[in-house]
Amino acid sequence: MKYSVISADIIASTNLSNHDKDLLNTNLKKMIDTLQDKYNIYGRLIKGDYIECVVPEPKLAFRVALILKCLIKSIKYRNESEYKKDNRSRMFLMHGLRIVISYGELKRFDKEKGIIDGDAIYKSGRLINQFSTSDTERVTIKNTIFFISDNNELTNKVQNIRFLIDVILGKTTTRQREILLMKLLGYNENDIAKLLEISQSSVNQSSTSSGWNEIEESIKYLEETFNN
Repeated sequence: MKYSVISADIIASTNLSNHDKDLLNTNLKKMIDTLQDKYNIYGRLIKGDYIECVVPEPKLAFRVALILKCLIKSIKYRNESEYKKDNRSRMFLMHGLRIVISYGELKRFDKEKGIIDGDAIYKSGRLINQFSTSDTERVTIKNTIFFISDNNELTNKVQNIRFLIDVILGKTTTRQREILLMKLLGYNENDIAKLLEISQSSVNQSSTSSGWNEIEESIKYLEETFNN
């Protein structure tokens, strides 16, 4: 059976303070639980800086991936001012996650036993390991969202869209990412305004300037592409 599998690593996670690591891990675990309830995914956080998710409905993989990315980039970190002074730490603030989405077969998938075995998880894991950051790595990151599949037609259709989404997210502010996260989860603007204690017009203005319309259309295109 074919699934979408997400493998993701937190960029420059070793540069975070212990407080911010705990804050990040707590928020990630809560979001994974939310996504499990909402989209029936299976997700796990490994060693505090590596995420694996199996998405049984493959077309939802990009939405799930963007939710995780926006979550990490919307958290208000205690040591954020210090991170801005260091090149590697700035890459964390700018990009948050490096993500590989793989579409393919899983020969064994057991949520209860935590077993994920098959081509899709192998490919996403191998590719994400090639991009993993180290203390000696140069701090130039051009792309953070990748897609791999044996279906060349599907892969080609996805490439330009994932580049577009990557560029848009890289230019957003913390507040814009917070609003994008809520919209990706299905909240309407009135609900977001109440939760953030701001006006609905402020939510609309922020989402428009952040590129929400383009992101929404891109996600719709990707989901339709998987259905065809």
